[in-house]
Amino acid sequence: MIDPKSEPGEASHDAGLDRYDIAILGELQCDARLSNAELATRIGLSAAPTWRRLRWLEQQGYITGYRAEIDRRRIGLGVLAFVRIDADRNDAEATQALEAAIRALPEVLSCHFISGAGTFEAQVVATDIDAYSRWVRETLFKLPHVKDMHTSFSLGEVKAGQVLPLGHLRGTAS
Repeated sequence: MIDPKSEPGEASHDAGLDRYDIAILGELQCDARLSNAELATRIGLSAAPTWRRLRWLEQQGYITGYRAEIDRRRIGLGVLAFVRIDADRNDAEATQALEAAIRALPEVLSCHFISGAGTFEAQVVATDIDAYSRWVRETLFKLPHVKDMHTSFSLGEVKAGQVLPLGHLRGTAS
């Protein structure tokens, strides 16, 4: 319910995301270093309600963190591999053990439990092909329940970054 004395955009969040929340998410995906004042200007609210909305979005888990995007090649990680990992068993215990082991590997940027052929699909970085080969032999094949793996290497990035589309939210925003 909106307090008649409050400024526009001070609505309760009981109904979910509104246009101001969606605008905050969009702006922060493009530049998470915006000051609260700049963010408020960009979305059309004053600083106080913008700050409250930002905190609410964090508390509700819409915003899960802030990080810098680093060019992997500039720091010497020239190889990006897509690795399909086949498990030797597909029961709950084996899958959970393998998931935990994969999560602990810093070379794995992302990993998904997948349908179809394979059990997991991971994005892995390495300095070069030799380093990747060593990592497979010395690390990946020593994980619990790994049966096999198949690798494809990136030959060039067509699109990178993780800016999520928000257009589907605009139709439901109040």
